[in-house]
Amino acid sequence: MIEPNGPGFDESLLTALFPGEVVTRALVRDVALPYGAGTMALITLDNGRDHTRPNTFGPAGLVALRDVLDAVAARHDIAAVGVTGKPFIFAAGADLSGAGLIGAREEALAIGRLGHAVFRRLGELGVPSFAFVNGAALGGGLELALHCTYRTISSGVTAVAFPECFLGLLPGWGGTYLLPRLIGPEAALKVIVENPLSQNRMLRGAQAYSLGIADAMFEPADFLAESLRWAARVLTGAAEVSRAVPDADWDAAAGAARFFADAKLRGAAPAPYRAIDLVAAACGRSRDEGFAAEDEGLADLLLSEELRAGLYAFDLTRNRARHAAGAPDAVSARPVTKVGVVGAGLMAAQIALLFARRLEVPVVLTDLDQARLDAGVGHVHGEIAALAARGRLSADTAAKLTGLVTGSLTKDAFADADFVIEAVFEDMAVKRQVFGEVEAVVRPDCVLATNTSSLSVTEMAAGLAHPSRVAGFHFFNPVGAMPLVEVVRGAVTDDGAVATALAVGKALKKSCVLVKDAPAFVVNRLLTRFLGEIIGCVDEGTPFEVAEHAPDPLGLPMSPFFLLQLVGPAVALHVTETLAAAYPDRFAVSPKLRALVAAGKTAVYRPDLVIDESVAVLLAGGDRPSSAGEVRERALEALAEEIRVMLDEGVVAAPEDIDLCMILGAGWPFHLGGITPYLDRAGISEKVTGTRFRL
Repeated sequence: MIEPNGPGFDESLLTALFPGEVVTRALVRDVALPYGAGTMALITLDNGRDHTRPNTFGPAGLVALRDVLDAVAARHDIAAVGVTGKPFIFAAGADLSGAGLIGAREEALAIGRLGHAVFRRLGELGVPSFAFVNGAALGGGLELALHCTYRTISSGVTAVAFPECFLGLLPGWGGTYLLPRLIGPEAALKVIVENPLSQNRMLRGAQAYSLGIADAMFEPADFLAESLRWAARVLTGAAEVSRAVPDADWDAAAGAARFFADAKLRGAAPAPYRAIDLVAAACGRSRDEGFAAEDEGLADLLLSEELRAGLYAFDLTRNRARHAAGAPDAVSARPVTKVGVVGAGLMAAQIALLFARRLEVPVVLTDLDQARLDAGVGHVHGEIAALAARGRLSADTAAKLTGLVTGSLTKDAFADADFVIEAVFEDMAVKRQVFGEVEAVVRPDCVLATNTSSLSVTEMAAGLAHPSRVAGFHFFNPVGAMPLVEVVRGAVTDDGAVATALAVGKALKKSCVLVKDAPAFVVNRLLTRFLGEIIGCVDEGTPFEVAEHAPDPLGLPMSPFFLLQLVGPAVALHVTETLAAAYPDRFAVSPKLRALVAAGKTAVYRPDLVIDESVAVLLAGGDRPSSAGEVRERALEALAEEIRVMLDEGVVAAPEDIDLCMILGAGWPFHLGGITPYLDRAGISEKVTGTRFRL
């Protein structure tokens, strides 16, 4: 058995697994505390990089912290130890750069044991320890703070979280034991399981404080000075820290968390369930027992396919998403100082709000009549007011944004716009008419963008005097929340228009993927093929419940018919018809989907989540039922075929772009890693196409 600091433990073996580790140093200095509280040894965590490269802990960083804590523990002239981070960053947890190189369980166990051995020193120094959480505290960074005796947090902190379950891991350096015993199991499981499974939601400083994760909160401007004064008052007894862990039914809390995980994953990924089990058991375990159980869980997951998949997906969303493959030189992008939005419906209003908030430039909406225009502008203004009421915007900022968003019944208001996006009805004739009217009033260098989900950008631009400035700019709904924009280059779209669209997407804080002008682009094309095969099985006689739950083992974010309900049967039919016209050998229009639309059905499920009886009648019939396994296999094989065709067509530059689109635009789960590596691992790629997507 390898034990940190014990016989048989060779730290160099671990360090060799992380050759690219950016070592976080523990820089210590003495601080004379006020009120006669004595001297604090204040440790600042700093990897020597700016805030774009957070402090992380690999083996070398852990050993560096351990050596400093050993030296501090030997001193008899200090009253306390404090830990804080570099500007904007406390610590972002474990360095995962070498996780994919861990091949032996003993290596994985050693990682967990080393982290526990180092961090627990903070609670065993003989003097109180204080974590001054000045910035982002994620994963192991949050665990380090939990090992301290006391914690303060800055109200300006925007990221406090345990994201491990999102990646296929669990908090493995004390989190599943310490957090529930601090704030109770129900709140702890929200942080450890529910938040990461809800698009990796983060806590802000005030939320962490209200949960009891921190004992005090101070403003960013003088955070460290106020934290030191507070620490001095605690040490002298002038300030008392009281913690009341709520009485809780630990089993009930764990049961609720499992129910939540089942709804999200349907048992498809092991990490959240392992974390729930650890939290549930923390009530009756000693610290040594709890930490040893975490070591075992961490070791199992470090060697799992789910972690490899999660790390691949994480790398895509953090690195490839920053720079669209095939993007033209950014210097050809045109400045955008005013935006026009054609349409004032819900989608257009969401787009207008996003442009105003992120670009802080004038945004003008147009529509056909005053009532619709007033409703659209009013919706934007109402959303701004709601953000201000929730404290997300200051009164001054809200007033400024409200003034930026206006409406006009004529498109003359676009005369000085640099970027005009249409968000009108998904009809080619309507969109071409709109662009013709817009082109008549805008400057020749104004970029025209379409939010179409499936129509040809090239055809839309045909007939314009300057078709080269038309680009697709496809948002996903809800606009504010979904991180992907598909930027579509038409057959004659020039580099300036593409570069401008990509620059705008970046300014909107979206991840952009550059795609070729092909029917339904990437996400909608693949979702339509996937959903079409499943609905096709229902057409043939597969019972609704069988088809609906056939993909459950994948742990997708929603079932097929919930997806259909979210998209809307009419929209789904329109996209299917577009694709069936372009690729009749692979896409077919479902008679039952057509019947749903003809009957005016906008939903499949009633509010109580039971299928609507009239919908069930429309979906019944057929004499060739398939099993759940057959439905799932058919749908996945169809995806493999469609992806191969898309790559051969050059719709995107590489399989990684397909994966990125599906992760960011369709919620393809991190635990599957990306659609192409999953199809490779499952053997479906080779079965269908004769080769793997990623060689």
